[in-house]
Amino acid sequence: MELVDSEHWKRKRKYRKDITNDIIEYSIKNSNELKDKNWEDALNAISRIPPSGRILKVVYKKEKSKIKIITAFWLD
Repeated sequence: MELVDSEHWKRKRKYRKDITNDIIEYSIKNSNELKDKNWEDALNAISRIPPSGRILKVVYKKEKSKIKIITAFWLD
């Protein structure tokens, strides 16, 4: 799975340094595909990340063989 960063995520990433690509990939793999309520073509992944136990939400779009990360943030 190849992750591609959106312009929004590139700007936000410097404030959320603890959210790495490994954690994002884990969340997408271990979550159901949930439709986003604001965008029709975006999907959500919500998952608890071990060992911290924090809940991560990732908003992304699928593009052929790539996954475009729109944003990611902690829910707790």
